[in-house]
Amino acid sequence: MSKRRVVVTGMGIVSPVGNDIATAWKNVLEGNTGIGPVTAFDASAYATRIAGEVRDFDPVEAYFVGSDAPDDERRAIAKDFKRMDPFIHYGIVAGTHALRQSGLVVTDENAGRIGIAAGAGIGGLHTIESTALELAEKGPRKVSPFYVPSSIINMVAGNLSIYHGMKGPNIALVSACTTAAHNIGMAMRLIQYGDADAMLAGGAEFATTPTAMAGFCSAKAMSTRNDDPAHASRPWDTGRDGFLLSNGAGMLMLEEYEFAKARGANILAEIIGFGMSGDAYHITAPSGDGAELAMRNALHDAGLKAEDVQYVNAHGTSTPVGDLGEAKAIRNVFGEHATKKGQFAVSSTKSVTGHLLGAAGGVEAIFSIMALRDGVMPPTMNLESLDPEVEALGMDLVPNKAEKADLNVAMSNSFGFGGTNGTLVFRRI
Repeated sequence: MSKRRVVVTGMGIVSPVGNDIATAWKNVLEGNTGIGPVTAFDASAYATRIAGEVRDFDPVEAYFVGSDAPDDERRAIAKDFKRMDPFIHYGIVAGTHALRQSGLVVTDENAGRIGIAAGAGIGGLHTIESTALELAEKGPRKVSPFYVPSSIINMVAGNLSIYHGMKGPNIALVSACTTAAHNIGMAMRLIQYGDADAMLAGGAEFATTPTAMAGFCSAKAMSTRNDDPAHASRPWDTGRDGFLLSNGAGMLMLEEYEFAKARGANILAEIIGFGMSGDAYHITAPSGDGAELAMRNALHDAGLKAEDVQYVNAHGTSTPVGDLGEAKAIRNVFGEHATKKGQFAVSSTKSVTGHLLGAAGGVEAIFSIMALRDGVMPPTMNLESLDPEVEALGMDLVPNKAEKADLNVAMSNSFGFGGTNGTLVFRRI
């Protein structure tokens, strides 16, 4: 059985650098940071007091932007949204924007062939925390009957299905920071092998909560450059001291090529490869071997050689061990091609967005597609003193300024706790 081609026809984003594609992409290319002081709670006692929060976001207004929906529908959505964790808001809005951009109309005839694959890395911690406190203070009768559906991870996919009438596959893969990449990749597989003709896919996260921040602080995983948030996320720099937690969502509308073509869809890119692997190494420390295997698997799936790829959007979180391991893995996979400036480059957009955990792969897939569309590679900001071990690998890391390039194929990496890895490959079309 031959695999069906899968294309991207819509994208939606909610992020620290912007809540629409144009704004977010402009800020990424210009190196405008989304990192700032935490405002979601009092973080004064925390070792890390900065993060990438979503700003200027009203979920109801964002959901209906550009819509002429009647007042009763707006009131109904507003009532629903009061019962949802913020990560669900982000996912619903990003998914709805991706669907609308695609122009795909869900009908009684096609609803069973259109599905959703969307997850989160840690889900509704904000709601879980507040409910646990309420239970301790007021007892079980005060716990909301909406507590469970307002916090469980699959409710981004569930609510998008309900709101838009999608009756196809409805799944929520959860794999830490690889969540969105895995959902996108598996959605591609469902379309390739005929289980669906179209899928919304990606991830969402609201991670800047007291317990999540405290846990990552205790693990000494995050940057403590609190007085200089704009320069705190600095992948591959000698001064890197950890990642920054961020919130948001990134969603793609994927369609089978002939299905999209038949309705005259505007095709943004083709997704041609998906690779996975497991480190089998450590709970939190990444393995370069696992990253290398995921990339090799993605290239094999795409039917490409190393020299066919021009750009890699790296996982690149700004951790001392992870950044070096990924850089070595990329160099191993792409060999001498990786050292040819003008033909190959790597950058980390987490240098301005921070780390969106389960949403990161969706957001970075969008940036990879935008790089293909515009022929420009986003910069790795704050790269002032390159790690000597990384420098020895001889790769262009697009330091501090976007670079124009003739791009045909881009790769996006996502790696997560537990040693779970995912790599996506996109082609200009």
